[in-house]
Amino acid sequence: MGKKILYISGSVGLGHVTRDLAVAKELRKQVPDVDISWMAAHPASQILKDAGEKLLPESDSWINYTAVAEKFAKGGSFNLITWLFRLRKDWESNVETFKKVLQDNQFDLIVGDETYEISIAIKKNPQIKNIPYAVIYDFIGMKAMSKNPLEILGVYLWNKKWVEGSKQEPFPIELTIFDGVPEDVPDKKLGFLLPNIRDFAKARCEFVGYIINATLEELQDHANIRGKLGYGPGPLVICSIGGTAIGKKLLELCVEAFPIVKEKIPDLKMLLVCGPRLDPRSLNVHQGIITRGYIPNLVEHFAACDLAIVQAGGTSTLELTALGRPFLYFPLEQHCEQQVHVAGRLARHKAGVKMSFSKTTPNSLADKILSNIGAKVNPEPIPVNGAQLAAEKIKRLLS
Repeated sequence: MGKKILYISGSVGLGHVTRDLAVAKELRKQVPDVDISWMAAHPASQILKDAGEKLLPESDSWINYTAVAEKFAKGGSFNLITWLFRLRKDWESNVETFKKVLQDNQFDLIVGDETYEISIAIKKNPQIKNIPYAVIYDFIGMKAMSKNPLEILGVYLWNKKWVEGSKQEPFPIELTIFDGVPEDVPDKKLGFLLPNIRDFAKARCEFVGYIINATLEELQDHANIRGKLGYGPGPLVICSIGGTAIGKKLLELCVEAFPIVKEKIPDLKMLLVCGPRLDPRSLNVHQGIITRGYIPNLVEHFAACDLAIVQAGGTSTLELTALGRPFLYFPLEQHCEQQVHVAGRLARHKAGVKMSFSKTTPNSLADKILSNIGAKVNPEPIPVNGAQLAAEKIKRLLS
């Protein structure tokens, strides 16, 4: 009889479920009889259904953090720490759903992707689970993005609580996987009398390199992939906002910049990828702009483009880095993960051009498009076998 895994794809957007599917694919290669059941909220739940995965009915009760984030965000701004503190009651609901799933089913292992609420609950009460628990993160440590004393205090308390919760012996979380390398973790202290973030991560995490759900070797022939996808000749700009509707203003900015660029590049094509939560019909576009909703194989379209314009999603920016494509990225303002962790990683890899939404006009964006479209870029090579290594480490818990 095969081993049974409860896989919880948490957090916001599509980047997490994309890497989770990559890990699940590798797990099935390494443990052919493994049986994976999923918990997730929309849009991850829809992607899992479309992929033919088994979604537990309790997913309908899982709090949709993406929907909460969309209500909380303002234009191109999103304060991560304030949002996290507002989620605490929703976390309690998810923990109760988690407990019910464990009571009603028999699993051999739990895997959670940025399931902070589950990790905190298990640290408080290790008895709520009697099987191993593995969790995946791609950044560690909050940072205040303003001089607001309440935000500074909130960041400090969050970091302090996380450190204190990690001193338990025996530690109730059997495996913590970091989607990245040690250099992705800031080499500085978490706060007053708190440890160095990188040292803390090295002590608690297994680093696996980057988890990418694509065979990049098959995407290196730019002309071939363009032909396969039917784009034909002419420069192509892809504008994608990921799995939330937060980036609608960014897409509208791209629409305004399009005619300015087209004056210089008459055969320019632009694809707006609205994702699963923004209706493409809500955008008023010019002739020559294509709008689409969710694209399941978006990484292929990235490989075909001459320039991408994205938010600072951890997965999409890694895909573009690995593909060696030029791209502009707009980290959400006040979002410490995107502004500090993602931007720092991209700077180290010499990938992408960092932009500021509040400081960008249609004309300045048009200038950036013109100076970067089709540019030859040489980002630092990055390790992209993270899914395989993560699966190997998870597999050990099944033994």
